[in-house]
Amino acid sequence: MCTEASHPDIGSSLTEALVIHAPHDLRLDPAPLLPPGPDEVRVNMAWGGLCGSDLHYFAHGGVGASILHAPMVLGHEVSGRVDALGRDVTGFAVGEAVAIHPAQPCDHCPECARQQRNLCRNMRFLGSAARDPHTDGGFRRAMTVKATQLHHLPPGLTLRAACLAEPLSVALHAIARADDVRGRSVMVQGAGPIGLLIVAGLVHHGARRIVVTDLEDFPLQCATRLGASRCYNTRHAAMEEEFDILFEATGVPSALPAAIARTRRGGILVQVGMFPPGDIPVPITQIINRELDFRGSFRFDMEFDAALALLAERPEIADILVTRQFPLSDFAAAFALAPDRRQAAKILLSLGT
Repeated sequence: MCTEASHPDIGSSLTEALVIHAPHDLRLDPAPLLPPGPDEVRVNMAWGGLCGSDLHYFAHGGVGASILHAPMVLGHEVSGRVDALGRDVTGFAVGEAVAIHPAQPCDHCPECARQQRNLCRNMRFLGSAARDPHTDGGFRRAMTVKATQLHHLPPGLTLRAACLAEPLSVALHAIARADDVRGRSVMVQGAGPIGLLIVAGLVHHGARRIVVTDLEDFPLQCATRLGASRCYNTRHAAMEEEFDILFEATGVPSALPAAIARTRRGGILVQVGMFPPGDIPVPITQIINRELDFRGSFRFDMEFDAALALLAERPEIADILVTRQFPLSDFAAAFALAPDRRQAAKILLSLGT
């Protein structure tokens, strides 16, 4: 398992962490718990949400080009309480509830200089094998992070709901990539957790009509409760309408032609779902002839506080999205249930002792 090499081992103790060793090999292992450096904070973890990337590491040992080369702590959708402060840290208090931004951009590459920090070429991201050594994540009892990664919770927001700020930030960034959605007709293709959070964000930003498609009824029921205008199970019903803006949130290559066909001429198609690595066939002529604006969307940056504010304003988002919660010790049951989209949307792990 990787450790934060910037600290000496002197003064470190141990905590319990959920470590991926290989596909289908998850273990609760002891992990170093390092004292906070001058600009760091130690956090007692409270909640963690299972993301699709966590499930991919478990099932395949990697996500896209991020391949597991060593044991790694999973988890990047996390919240907790401040336990100890580094000597130079201000603005936080021991015992305070916080959400943790999982990204650590380098702040000096060309992308960071252009204020596109989500595209940082030197990014370190909690629970990611994109770099060597890997960056350990937050599925553990306690961890030490940079103080700049901590965010205060708005009044009324629970720690349980706060761990959804990361995936909601992804959704809000995707919506921002589509420019102004107010008064527009919008389709969300794929009602996984990110697709559902896009629905919540579209409602918040005033989209006129929100249509959602999926292959399962359960997530479509969730989409309706979040404010979708209409939902279609495309196993049983054809979808012929065209839309001003379409969010492709399945990440399934065979779904792309349908997304292109459902985006009106001159419309905007935002690709949110991550396709598997390698080349995929794309009907590029249709994109050209229909003069579609095809836009990628990757992670997020400054949307984190907006996500926390929206979760505080609309607590029903968490109530609808969170299907089940499990103690960390019952991680096997959580990882078994999470991929079953017939009955699961977002699964949480309780990380406290």
